[in-house]
Amino acid sequence: MQQCQTHLCLSVYIITFVTGFPSNILTFYTFSVKVRKKPTPIDILLLNLTVSDLLFLLFLPFKMQEVANNMTWNMPYALCPLSGFIFYMTIYNSTFFLTAVSVERYLGVAYPIRHSLTRRPIYAAMASVFIWLLSVTHLSIVYIMPYYNPSAPSNSSNLSGVPSTFHNVCYENFSDEQLAILLPVRLELCIVLFCIPLLICSFCYINFIRILLRLPNISRRRRLRAIGLALGTLVVFALCFGPYNVSHVVGFITHKSPHWRDLALLLSSFNACLDPFIFYLSSSAVRSMLARVLRGFWTRLCLWDTWSLRCCFMQRMGHDQAKKGALPEPGPSAL
Repeated sequence: MQQCQTHLCLSVYIITFVTGFPSNILTFYTFSVKVRKKPTPIDILLLNLTVSDLLFLLFLPFKMQEVANNMTWNMPYALCPLSGFIFYMTIYNSTFFLTAVSVERYLGVAYPIRHSLTRRPIYAAMASVFIWLLSVTHLSIVYIMPYYNPSAPSNSSNLSGVPSTFHNVCYENFSDEQLAILLPVRLELCIVLFCIPLLICSFCYINFIRILLRLPNISRRRRLRAIGLALGTLVVFALCFGPYNVSHVVGFITHKSPHWRDLALLLSSFNACLDPFIFYLSSSAVRSMLARVLRGFWTRLCLWDTWSLRCCFMQRMGHDQAKKGALPEPGPSAL
């Protein structure tokens, strides 16, 4: 059974949820408004990436509860395969949508005229549907595997087909028959859903940077922002998804899940709160929306401070007037 250090894992999950959920809600609202008004391919792709991150964050509390209980599953077991499926499916969804964004940006600078003539939002929508279907079909193994255990005796299973001894753990303690199927599938996930997207993303952004450095008619600020977006995406891609997919290769070679797999999964989880920074660099609409939100917050804070000072001042004035009114009237002896 894999061990996840409770304090470390729970801290990462809480930070991911607290920072990722509000920022993704903000970007979801921004891209929803923009897509309704004037959809562009990159906005459609980023909107789908945001939906994927939000879906991941909505099911993250199940993982937090599991970690808080020392990797013991004490919730209804039907939620185990469902939450695991959503958890892993959205992780690989992110790799595909980040790759699709890199392709869109590369084509925009490498073939600006040809790409602008064939650039249609419907193509991005079709690509998004394909990505969702690809992720769902590949990661369905996560939902199926907990119910597959042919070696278990019939009297040790309940009506759901899951051995009763497995009900206190979720997606752990696999039998040899399960690992014989699961480990090759994980290797295939690493190759198809990580290595190939990483190669495509690296090719697109490396050439994207090379082309930008040669263009003379782009301001230095825009060039640096675009290069920062490309390098940041590649770093996030490699650091967040690399270690977890390496665990698939190690598991396939050693014929068992490595004990550090849950720690590698923390980096993949952290991607959900890093994506909004990519949105900020890649979309002027997100930057404008964030600026409006911060201005509104600052205005409300200033108004509250002004109101508090005014109330304090009025209270102090009333107190001083009450003290003056409480002074004794001068008697005849004082005249």
